[in-house]
Amino acid sequence: MRASGFPIAMNIHFSKVFTLAALVAATLPLCAQQAPAAGAAPKHEDTEIYEPVPPVVTPGATDAAPPSDAIVLFNGKNLDEWVSNRDKSPAKWTVADGVLTVNKTGGNIETKRTFKNYQLHVEWKIPENITGTDQARGNSGVFLASTGGGDAGYELQVLDSYNNKTYVNGQAGSIYKQAIPLANPNRKPGEWQTYDVIWTAPVFNADGSVKTPAYATVIFNGVLVQNHFELKGETLYVGQPFYKKYDRAPIKLQAHGDRSEPISFRNIWVRELN
Repeated sequence: MRASGFPIAMNIHFSKVFTLAALVAATLPLCAQQAPAAGAAPKHEDTEIYEPVPPVVTPGATDAAPPSDAIVLFNGKNLDEWVSNRDKSPAKWTVADGVLTVNKTGGNIETKRTFKNYQLHVEWKIPENITGTDQARGNSGVFLASTGGGDAGYELQVLDSYNNKTYVNGQAGSIYKQAIPLANPNRKPGEWQTYDVIWTAPVFNADGSVKTPAYATVIFNGVLVQNHFELKGETLYVGQPFYKKYDRAPIKLQAHGDRSEPISFRNIWVRELN
């Protein structure tokens, strides 16, 4: 026994314990200093992105005026951007006083250009002295993608829906026979109505199957009436909708045969989107 009363082996053991404790004590401050570095308080710079810089787009003088990057489809002067949907001959609707008016015998018209995803602005007016009821009251349509002759494609309905009862998936602001508008913000016949549309075209696989469906967002007279609605296919008068493969398509305006009154359009422009 040593004077301390502990054997030599036990002294060696305690010496190792004290040495280990000293190492741990020396290490703790280092760990405490490193922890904030790993979980440091966030800085505002951590979430700031500087590239790529968005392109500058000069807005129009009014909300109805085209911005600097828009393609003007109707400038109030001519139909240079339009052709007949039937045979691609020059469009035969009437242009006067800055307004484009349906010609019943001229048939549907469509843009010479084709589009995929876009933002569209179009204004339309039902005649003040409109007659008829239900669907026979200023019936027309804006086809967001025209995939063929006649009424083939994806239609946003144009109709006098101011105190005019009809099936709700066929009133103004509807994606025809598919989507009921979220509201009815129609103005009276004789007043200008406005559609602002975001169209996301469907994407197809090589075999023609749908990779991603079409979507439409529609603001009607400043009121949201279609909120990123997923289309089930082309808009059909009879039968269930289905998709047919296409890549790019014109925008089409409808002349609804004997149901068409002299409906007018103006301020039509489009911005292509990625």
